[in-house]
Amino acid sequence: MRDRVLAALAAAACLAAFGAAEAATTLKASHQFPGGKGDVRDEMVQMIAREVAAADVGLEIRVYPGASLVKAKEQWQAMLKGQIDITSFPLDYASGRHAAFGATLMPGLVKNHAHARRLNESPFMAEIKKEIEEAGVVVLADAWLAGGFGSKDKCILEPDDVQGLKARSAGATFAEMWAGAGASIINIPSNEVYSALQTGVAEATDTSSGSFVSFRLYEQLKCLTAPGENALWFMYEPVLMSKRSFDRLDEKQREALMEAAKKAEDYFAEESRKLDEELVATFEKAGVEVVTMTPEQAEMWREVARRTSYKSFAEQVPNGQELIDMALEVE
Repeated sequence: MRDRVLAALAAAACLAAFGAAEAATTLKASHQFPGGKGDVRDEMVQMIAREVAAADVGLEIRVYPGASLVKAKEQWQAMLKGQIDITSFPLDYASGRHAAFGATLMPGLVKNHAHARRLNESPFMAEIKKEIEEAGVVVLADAWLAGGFGSKDKCILEPDDVQGLKARSAGATFAEMWAGAGASIINIPSNEVYSALQTGVAEATDTSSGSFVSFRLYEQLKCLTAPGENALWFMYEPVLMSKRSFDRLDEKQREALMEAAKKAEDYFAEESRKLDEELVATFEKAGVEVVTMTPEQAEMWREVARRTSYKSFAEQVPNGQELIDMALEVE
């Protein structure tokens, strides 16, 4: 009799453990950036996954880097369709569906990393996040990356330097500025830039400091225009989650997820500054010429942007001028 009771208890314990395992929630996190190679955007997502696992709240996040699960520009729609739950995503990639998102990659709106953090708490970003949420997406962690220009042939410092160049641009607003300066635009995501430069499809590019390094573009470029003190290029690349997936979590899981996301956001804010230093060091070591713009040269580019990117954004986006003005008001 005693043996039967013990056997029944053991079976019940096994069933309970099996039931708990079955009850655990698994989320799929996908992004386009290289995994296991020090890309801080991948590390943000990996950090969230580790912290959530350590919280022991029945939540697991499986990370699929390098566009291994979903193509770079399809992450947004995949999230809305339920194919993935979480992504680290350059928000401007979704500006074709939400035109206001183009303001998060607008030439000259963000001055430096400290300014980017102040923007996060501004009415400007409140409007952007409102549209993100209305689309069915939750912002888990803010992230802004600085960036610059690179060319296979010569240094790009002034608008005249891009006359006739085949240039890849990260988004529509920068593409308009490039085109306004006389370049021909190549529209591809950052994980395809290396091949485009290698084959001559593109002769120049703009992208983030992180992507310049993690995609090894120093192997294809002759000159880099680094962010320096007069950066024109800043891009919002937050960690996002499907609201439908977020709402399915219980209270403890949500709390653990948001605490993990806050740690990842703070980590990124510190590391993003270091990325610019790493960018310069890596390219110089590879023998690439590195230059930075003077205030006068940066203003020349802003003037091109005012009559191209800013103008069309204000005309085509219902609250476009208001968004630009709100961003420019942040000191």
